[in-house]
Amino acid sequence: MSTAPGRTVGVDVGGTFTDLFFYDEAERRFRTAKVPSNRGDEAVGFMGGLTTFGPVSELSSIVHGTTVGTNALLERKGARIGLITSRGFRDVLEMRRRDRRHTWGLWGDFEPVVDRDLRIEVAERTHADGSVVTAIDPDEVAAAARTLAAKGAQALAIVFINAYANPANEQAALAAATAAWPNANIACSSQILPEIREFERTSTTALNAYLQPVVGSYLEKLDGALQAGGFAGRFHIVQSNGGIMSTATARRLPVRTALSGPAAGVIAAAAIAREAGFPDVITGDLGGTSFDVSLVVGGETALAPQTTIDFGLVVRTPMIEITTIGAGGGSIAHVDAGGLLQVGPHSAGSRPGPVCYGQGGDRPTLTDANVVLGRINAARPIGGKLASLDVEAARAAILRDVGAPLGLDAHAAAEAIVRVANGKMAGAIRLVSIERGHDPGRFVAVPFGGGGALHVGAMIKDVGLKGALVPRYPGVTSALGCVIADIRHDQVQTVNLTLAGLDAAALDRRMVSEAAAARAVVEDAGLAMERIDLVFELDMHYVGQTHTIAVPLPVTITAGGAGDTTGVSAELIRSAFDRAYQASFSRLLPSVPVKIVNLRTAAIGRRPRFDLAALAPGPEASMERARQGSRPVWFDGGWHDTAIYARLDLPVGAVVPGPAVLEQPDATTVIDPDLVTRVDALGNVIVERKEAPQASQEAVS
Repeated sequence: MSTAPGRTVGVDVGGTFTDLFFYDEAERRFRTAKVPSNRGDEAVGFMGGLTTFGPVSELSSIVHGTTVGTNALLERKGARIGLITSRGFRDVLEMRRRDRRHTWGLWGDFEPVVDRDLRIEVAERTHADGSVVTAIDPDEVAAAARTLAAKGAQALAIVFINAYANPANEQAALAAATAAWPNANIACSSQILPEIREFERTSTTALNAYLQPVVGSYLEKLDGALQAGGFAGRFHIVQSNGGIMSTATARRLPVRTALSGPAAGVIAAAAIAREAGFPDVITGDLGGTSFDVSLVVGGETALAPQTTIDFGLVVRTPMIEITTIGAGGGSIAHVDAGGLLQVGPHSAGSRPGPVCYGQGGDRPTLTDANVVLGRINAARPIGGKLASLDVEAARAAILRDVGAPLGLDAHAAAEAIVRVANGKMAGAIRLVSIERGHDPGRFVAVPFGGGGALHVGAMIKDVGLKGALVPRYPGVTSALGCVIADIRHDQVQTVNLTLAGLDAAALDRRMVSEAAAARAVVEDAGLAMERIDLVFELDMHYVGQTHTIAVPLPVTITAGGAGDTTGVSAELIRSAFDRAYQASFSRLLPSVPVKIVNLRTAAIGRRPRFDLAALAPGPEASMERARQGSRPVWFDGGWHDTAIYARLDLPVGAVVPGPAVLEQPDATTVIDPDLVTRVDALGNVIVERKEAPQASQEAVS
């Protein structure tokens, strides 16, 4: 199953920078790069970054984390789409779950991604037991498709009410519509999400169609640029579940690319933390436009069965649980009409960017504040895009837009901007920890992205975290995640049976069939794999309940051939359900019947383990090489003479007390005066409070 070692590049395209991580498996050699992104023509930055490692033709594989799908959803810039649905279900997208944009008050608005005049009903009815009551009329469906195309729809979604129970009507409608539809952007819900609950299925299918032309065009542009450069290897995309998929799968299921880039970062951060001995961490990815937070418990990332990208935009597909707020390096600071200082959610992006970039930006950002406070070295900005940063322009903009309205001088105003941003980040960390019943004192922050390590002190102190681990290359952690992520494909199928009436042999056959289909998708990826793991999970609840719980099944299939069996039984399922329900609610309801709602199957192709020791400092690293003098840096209302170090030259075991700034080409780490850092065996920087030296020493050892 494994293939010959090759040269792999992970590429994470962000709003400001495109980050790349190159790894030569045969020589255990790696390089990193950070180049400007080109919003609107991402292929320029993408190819520009790849060529820093040499000819593209010499690469064997490229794995890409993309925000194109996410941005299209957030900015409502997807395709114009049409919907064909069962008679009586035209307005499912608008009715949703009767939720409201604003919890308090009776006002709010919502505009579905499918205009009402582009939703056409046809005669069709399938009962929940799968029996077809009214078969579709192919001519009626074809006419509906032609009408939608004439109205300007660029993609088509077909969603029938109970297609999860029997897809026959949908499949017949798909065949009829395909003959009348002008392009390949057409899909039905039984292909996208064969799962009970019409709103979630309709929303996910519609959003998949909404993204197909956008993501498809983007990938086609990249494929063309790669082929022109002589690339003959495999090109893959990171999914929102943290696994990777082929570009063919991404074109078919673009909705699974939502939160693709942040997911890769979480995968890498979790792997680095596990290797360093920290199983419980909170990751914080601070880029140019947002701050993305995720919880890792026991070394495992948390997967959610669905997420809401924006109000009413529900995606029902497995995703790493990531909370996103508009607090990135490019987030614009302003004083609102009520006289309150706000940071974000609007961002200066890469163009024009922060004021200090000198490229036309005239509104102060979080990056401008960090430059004015001396935390970012204006003479050596990250990314290599600029020779230097304009401190005076940043100071003037902060004074004009923030200082003057609040009666503060430029430095106090800059500190206020940083404090407000820190407060927003702390709120996001509390949301994924305290509000979910976790004690933050057990967790270590893993800040990454271009700006995460600038705010490591606030992450520790404002929330009460145990400490922090700053990866060796924080600015390209998401790109590293692209290189180390496994190949993964998830499938779901509604079962909708009580446990008492279960035919275990029939369920076993269905599990084997689902596993074979998922395994085939993973094998088609064409990347080196050591093995393929098959994971089964049931969505279950007590009869009468609405919400389900995830019940992992302790079974698998190892042979991958004829005669396979999982060995599943009603007794095994009941035992697994009791464990999961007890863990979630601390009680059982033994007299209430139990129901199986959905079967979930995941095939995970385990890629050869990436040895993180390859990132560790070499024998040439020393404190003498690392020391870069000092400069004034603003902390807590005043200037502090602060030691400056070249981060990558710090040797293993080095101890650096705050205040200090650790600089490297892809990121800057700021150590507050009351913190201390140590470099562990992998080159990570462990940050803790000075009053806990024993704990720090144990962490390093």
